[in-house]
Parts: sequence; C-alpha cells; structure tokens
Amino acid sequence: MRSKKYIMSLVTTYLCYFTHGMQALILSQNMPYFYEKWGYTDATAGAAAVSLAITATGFGKFISVWIGGEVSDKIGRKKMAIGGAVLYIICFAGLLLSPSMLIASICAFMAGVATSGFWDASLYPAVQEAAPKYSGSALLGIKLFVSLAGIVYPLMVVNFTNMGSPQLSVIIPLALSIGCLVLAAFSPFAYDDMMKGGGDQEDSSGSHSDAIKQEIEAAKAKMLVKPNILVNFITMFYAFLCMFIMYGAQQYTKAFGLSNAGLTELQAAGLTSIYTFGGIIAVVFWAFMMGKLRWNPLKVLVIDSVFTALALAIVLLIRQPAVIYIGIAALGFFASGGALQTGLGLRQLFCPGPKGRNTGIYYTFMGFASTFLPFIVSAMTKSVGEKQAIYIMMGLLLVAALTATVMMVYLLGQHKKVFGYSAFEKMRD
Repeated sequence: MRSKKYIMSLVTTYLCYFTHGMQALILSQNMPYFYEKWGYTDATAGAAAVSLAITATGFGKFISVWIGGEVSDKIGRKKMAIGGAVLYIICFAGLLLSPSMLIASICAFMAGVATSGFWDASLYPAVQEAAPKYSGSALLGIKLFVSLAGIVYPLMVVNFTNMGSPQLSVIIPLALSIGCLVLAAFSPFAYDDMMKGGGDQEDSSGSHSDAIKQEIEAAKAKMLVKPNILVNFITMFYAFLCMFIMYGAQQYTKAFGLSNAGLTELQAAGLTSIYTFGGIIAVVFWAFMMGKLRWNPLKVLVIDSVFTALALAIVLLIRQPAVIYIGIAALGFFASGGALQTGLGLRQLFCPGPKGRNTGIYYTFMGFASTFLPFIVSAMTKSVGEKQAIYIMMGLLLVAALTATVMMVYLLGQHKKVFGYSAFEKMRD
C-alpha cells in the first residue's frame, strides 16, 4: 500500500512544518529580544523594524513559490525538501548571530524562500502523492503540525525569556532543521520513484508524465462545463485572503492582547496558543468530515469564511478579556484550521493541473499576503502608533473574511453548474 511505503515522506513533511510553525512566529514572539539585539532602544521603532523583517519573509515566499512548483515537478520532491532544510539551518544560525536588522531581514528572506519555494512546492504535492486516497486529510496534517508548534512555541519563548536564555528560542528550531535535513535525505518520495520508474506497480506502467496527464484528464472528464475565468481567479485569490487573515492573527494576536486588551505578557502569549489550539481542533474535525464523511472542500470553506468573519467582529466589538479569548479560539478554529490547505484542494478540484504548478500559483498569492500585511502594519505603526495600527489591521482582517464569504457563495453556484451536484452533498469520486 502506497501510504505505508512512503510513510517516512509523511514524517519528513510533518517535522518540516512543525519547524516552520516555529519559524513563522520567531520574530513576532521574540520581538524585544531581536530589536534590542539590533540596537533599538525605542519600543515603537523596534516593533516597526521587526515588522519590516517579517515582510522579508513574505517577499521570499512571494517571489519563489511559483518557480519552485515548476522546478519541483521537474527535479522531484527530495532535492527540494533537502534544499529547504539547508536554507532553514542558515536562517536560524543567522538570526542567532545577527547584529542588525538588515542581516536578520536577509535571513528572514531566506526562510521565506525555503518555506514556499522549496517546502511548499515539494512537500504539499508529496503528501498528496504518498496517500492519494486521503490527500485532503494528509494536507490537513501539515496544518496540524504547524498548529502544534504554534501552541508550544509562544509559551517556550516566555519561559526562556524568564530564565534569561531567550537564545534557546532560536537554537531549538535550528536543531529541528538539522533533523529535517537528515530525514529528507533518507526518506523515499513517491513522485521521485515514479520519475525513476521505481514506484508501485500501478505507477510503473508508462512514463510519469503520461500518468500525470491521465490523472488531469480524468479530473476534467468529471466536469459538465469548463469553469469560467472568475472561478479560476477566485481559487487563486482565496489564498491571498486566507493568508492575510491567518498571518495577521498569527503574527499580531499577542500584540493585540497587549496593546488593545490590556493583557499581561503571559496572557497575551496565551492568546496565540489559544488561537493555535482552535486550529488543531479544527484540523482533526475537518479531516474527519472530509475523509470519513466525504464533505466537499467548498462546503468546509463556506462555513470557515462565515464564522471567521463572525469571530473577528466579536473580537473587535466586545473587548472583554473572556470574550476575546473565546473569539480568538473561534478564529483559530475557522481561519487557521486548515482553510489554506483546503483552498489548495479546491483549486485542484476546479482547475486540475500538475500539482507542483497549481501549488506554485496558489502560494504565490499567499506569499503576496504575507509580504503586504506586515509592510502595512509597519507603516501604520510609524504613523499612528502600535495600538491603533493593530486595531486597524484587525478591521482589515474582517473585510478580508467578508470578501472570502462572498467568493465562496459564488463558487457554490458554479459548483452545481460545473459538476452537476451541490457542494453540500457528499463528494463523488
């Protein structure tokens, strides 16, 4: 059985994304440690500098993921996974030794390239290829491990800071990156075996390119009509909206708690963990609904979009600590519970194509969001101060959630037209 043969490629992928979960938070959660290390004495200027460094991560994602998908389809998943791990090692070592914001930004840029240009472009397709029958659930497994890191890491940062050893917050993901490199080097990948003609019996007949074309043609044969241009755009642009919301909540939930909700450092760090915990519960829930009950990914995204908007409205309008905790947990469940990964599945459903290419297109839009958001937060922080900037940003997240809701409602009608049945019915093979 293919999923058993390639179990180590799944283990490699999930360790890589557990490490990525720490990388995604490393600058925002260690903000004072880094800006003091870079020589900033003013907290506002330091916070703006950290946001600019975070922007470099998003820029690295934006410029690399599309080409990364094409390269991954040509050279295989293993080489790309190894390359991403090497860049992660350089990134964390650089952040540990970095004396300035410029060098830290270069390291952050490398992390963005490693994440999207190497890992997203190779490991997202790899999990689908390792367990094709359960590809939706396998994709959600990525989010599960990112979320686990998101729960553990903020609390680790607080404890290491209180111990007087904040550098441990960088050393641990550095060590994990080395583990990723070792696993990637020794794990088999289904696509690579198929390229060499050494995969399963079902893969060994014909060339790998013919097998991919047959898979794409089979997916297109299920369509009654070809999806229109707007459907094509929406399935790409959703990645921008989803990442805009996720990145804003992930990076600035702690800052929102400190500046707008009056929470202590530990309580604010707890917001990030609660947000992430909500995401973990959702990953398990949606994996069951899509894997066992065969829920359509569009049905999941309609629900996610509606309740993400509701959770953000509650957080913005009712600024009571208990209500904020509940709202942030709901936001984690509906916005961070695998919505981005489910959106990629929706892209492949409406626009079948080579998985590396589709991943590259989809995550290019995602990369733009992770560049754009910290840039505007940095600019607003300099202009109106951190408290007001963070509150405005939360309002923009609500606008993005409402836009996503409208788009998903439109796709509901198109799904019926394209596939001949409602997205609220069970998925048909």
